Formats: sequence, C-alpha cells, structure tokens
Amino acid sequence: MFNLTALLCLLLTLVLYGLAKRLYRKTHHWIFAPILAVPVLVIAMVMLWRIPYQTYALDTHWLGWLLGPATVAFAIPVYEQRAMIRKHALSLTGGVLVAMPVAVLSSVWLARAFDLSDLLQKSLAPRSISTPFALAAAPSLGAAPDLTAVFVVMTGVCGMLLGEAMLLLLPVRSRLARGALLGAAAHGAGTAKANEIGSEEGVVASLTMMLGGVFTIFAAPLISHFM
Repeated sequence: MFNLTALLCLLLTLVLYGLAKRLYRKTHHWIFAPILAVPVLVIAMVMLWRIPYQTYALDTHWLGWLLGPATVAFAIPVYEQRAMIRKHALSLTGGVLVAMPVAVLSSVWLARAFDLSDLLQKSLAPRSISTPFALAAAPSLGAAPDLTAVFVVMTGVCGMLLGEAMLLLLPVRSRLARGALLGAAAHGAGTAKANEIGSEEGVVASLTMMLGGVFTIFAAPLISHFM
C-alpha cells in the first residue's frame, strides 16, 4: 500500500546522506560524517514531525539490506593486496583471535558491572563487528537485533571519532597495526577512517573487520552458553 509519508522519509534520508557526504569530503570535519550526522538529523526529523517508526521503516528498511553488499565490497581491496595479506597472515589471524573475545567479554563485563538487564548484556556482546555480522549473530546470542544495530552504530561512531586521536597519542607506527586497530574496534566506520589514513591501513582494517565478523558468528553459540 502506497504511503506518501514513508516515501518522503526515504527521499529525505537519501538527500541528507548526500549532503553530509559532500560536506564531509570538503571539510573532513567529524560533525559532517554521514554515520553521525544523518542518524542525528533523521531522529530529530522523526521526533519533530511525530512520525511512527513503523511508517519511517516502511520504505527505508531496504537501506539496511544494502549493508550486506557494502560489507562484501570491502573484499575488493583485500583481494588486490593479497600478497601483503599472505605475508602477515599469522599476525592478522592472531590479532583477530585475541581482539574479538576481548571485545565481547569486555562489553558483557561492563554491562554486568553497571547492572544492565540480561537483554542489554546480550545485545551489547556483538557491538564490535559490522552490522550484517552482528545481526546474524544476534539470534544465537539471544540479543535484540534492533538494540544490537544501535550499539554497533554507536561503537562505530565512537571508534571513528576517537581512533585517529588514539593513533596520534599512542606510539603505533606500523600500518598493519593501525589498520587492525580501527577495523577490530570500530568495524565499518573504522575501516572508512583507516582508508582515509592510508590504503594499506584500509585493506588491513577491511580484512580484520570481516574476519572478526565471521569469527563472532561461529563463536556466538559458545558465547551464549557461557553468558
């Protein structure tokens, strides 16, 4: 059934994304980053005009589906830099095998320390992997997909904003380590920031993000058991 409000929401979301992306490319100021600016503006729009979430999602839900192909597209630069990846395969694999359990356990531990509900604890567990992977892992963890998606976006935004500052403060000079840090801690948003820093950092961040997502999906039933 045709819904004019839902269609206008879709068009406005796309326009806001286009404007934010253009401004960010010109200024490189974090406030114009699409992953931050667009959700804030959309939430303000929905609250101001009192548009129900169901109405907004009616014609915009397919934008979430595009996250899958967008994540897969990160494989292209990974393939182009396969020689470098083969050279550092052991370091990358070891880093992911350490980073992902630490990310999950630290999220759950902090949630328990603040006495958050069981649902929030489970929804926070996969926050450090990209949205498509997190949504795939959510059912096995007993998490709420909507909450998980929100926590993933928040993690990505914080990682994008703080990641570059941390690299300036910490004595990390290796491009491999810089890319892995952003990819493991802030998934898609961190990978975008890593690509801005350098092509090698971007490739390593892409690979780390994808390996971390796959690892978490397969480990989700075991994680759920221990939780």
